[in-house]
Amino acid sequence: MTTTRDVPSVQAHELDRRHRWIVVAICCMSLFIVGIDTSGLNLALPSIQDDLSTSYSQLQWVVDAYTLVIAGLLMLSGSMGDRFGRRRVFRLGLTLFGVGSLLCSVAPSIGVLIAARMLQAVGGSMLNPVAMSIITNTIHDPRERARAIGMWGGTVGLSLALGPVVGGALVDAIGWRSIFWLNLPIAVAALVLTTRFVPESRAERPRRFDPVGQLCVMVLLASLTYAIIEGRSLGWTSAPVVGCFVAATLALGLLVAYERRRREPLLDPRFFRSVPFSGAVVTAVLGFAAMGGFLFLNTLYLQDVRGLSPFAAGLMTLPMAGMTALCSPFSGRVVGVRGPRLPMVVAGAGISVSALILLTLRSDTSYVVLAVAYLAFGVGFGSLNAPITNTAVSGMPRAQAGVAAAIASTSRQVGTALGVAVFGAVTLGRLDGSVRTGLAASSRAGWALMLACGAGILVLALVTTSPWALHSRDRVAAEID
Repeated sequence: MTTTRDVPSVQAHELDRRHRWIVVAICCMSLFIVGIDTSGLNLALPSIQDDLSTSYSQLQWVVDAYTLVIAGLLMLSGSMGDRFGRRRVFRLGLTLFGVGSLLCSVAPSIGVLIAARMLQAVGGSMLNPVAMSIITNTIHDPRERARAIGMWGGTVGLSLALGPVVGGALVDAIGWRSIFWLNLPIAVAALVLTTRFVPESRAERPRRFDPVGQLCVMVLLASLTYAIIEGRSLGWTSAPVVGCFVAATLALGLLVAYERRRREPLLDPRFFRSVPFSGAVVTAVLGFAAMGGFLFLNTLYLQDVRGLSPFAAGLMTLPMAGMTALCSPFSGRVVGVRGPRLPMVVAGAGISVSALILLTLRSDTSYVVLAVAYLAFGVGFGSLNAPITNTAVSGMPRAQAGVAAAIASTSRQVGTALGVAVFGAVTLGRLDGSVRTGLAASSRAGWALMLACGAGILVLALVTTSPWALHSRDRVAAEID
C-alpha cells in the first residue's frame, strides 16, 4: 500500500532548488548504469567468446539485441510514463533492468545471455525517456533546465567513456559476469532514492498508444539490423537477408503512411519539419554509430590483434574517457550560454580527426598514436550529447518534451546498433586471413565510415543552427502547441 512516507507530498513545480537537483541526480544515476553496462560490455566480448564458444556475429548480437529492444520500446515507454505515472514506470524500469542484469550474470549459454540482454533492454527503455521527462517537468526555468540537460548529456558521455575502463578492470579481476553484478547495487540505490525523492507526475492528456506504429518501428529496426549482421555469413543475396531488407522497406513505408493519418501518432511527422530537431536525430545516429563501431572494432583490435588483457585494453581508452569527462559538462555549459553550434563543430572535428589517424592503423601502430586517436575521439564524443538533447527538446512545448527526448534517445540507440552492425560487417567482410593478422588492414573501411560520420556532424552543426533552421523550429513549436 502506498504511504505518505514513500510518496512525496509536493508536486514537481513546488520543489525547492536542492530537491530539484536531487531529482536530476537520481535520473542521471539511472542513465549512468545503462551507459556503463553498454560500453563496458565491449571489453568483455572476447572473454564471452572464449567462455561460451560464440561466433563474431553472435558477439554483435550480444550488443545489438539490447540496443534494438531499447530503440524499439523507447517511444512506448515514454507514453507509458505520461499515462500511468513517470515515477511508477521509472521504478519498474529500474527493477527490470536489475533482474535482467542478474540473469545475464548467470547465463549458461549465448542464447540465454542474448535473451537476458533483451530483458535488460525492456527495463532500460523505461529509464532514459522517462527520466528526461521527469527532469523537464521538474525544472521549468530555461537556464536551469539547460544546465540540467547539460548534466544529463555529460552523464551519457561519461558513462559510455568510463565503461571500457571499468569493464576491463572487472573482467580482468573477476570475469565477464561481474560487469552485470555492478548494476545491481546501483539499481537498488536508485530505486530507493526514487521512492524517497521523486514526485509522481503524469501528462494532463496522455497520448494514445499506437500499436501499429510500434510494431512497424520494431520490424524496421530488427529486420534491417539482422540483414546487416548476418549478410556476410548467409550471403547478401540469400533469401533471409533479402527478405529482411524487403520487410524493413515495407515497415518504413507503412509507418510513414499510417502515422500521417493518426491524430496522435507514435512519431509525429510535424516534429521533423523542425530542421534543428531533424538535425539532432541525424546527429545522434551518426555520433552513436561512430561510438558503437569505434568501441566494437577497438575491442577486437586491442585484445585479438595486440594481445592486451581486458584491463590493459580498458586502460588504453583512458584518454578517451578523460577527455569525455572533461568535455561533457563543459559542452553542457556552452550549450546553455551560447547554443549548440560550437559543441557540435567540436564533436564533428574530434571524431573526424580520430578517424583520420585510425585510417593509418597497422598491427604494430605505436600506442602513442593510438592514445592521440582516442583522445581526439573523447573530445568529439564528449561534446556531442548535450547539443543533441538540448536541440531535440528546446522549442518544443513542455507536454511534448518527453516524446521529443524519446525520439532523440531512440536515435542514439539506432545509431549504436547500426554502428556495431555496419562497422562490423564491412570490416569482417574485408578480412583476409585471421583476425590477428588481418583486422588492422580490414578495419580501414570502418574508420572511413567513422570519418563520414564526423564530416556529417560538421555539416549538420552549420545547417541546423542557421536562422532559417531556427525559424522552422519556432514555426513547428507554434503549430504543435
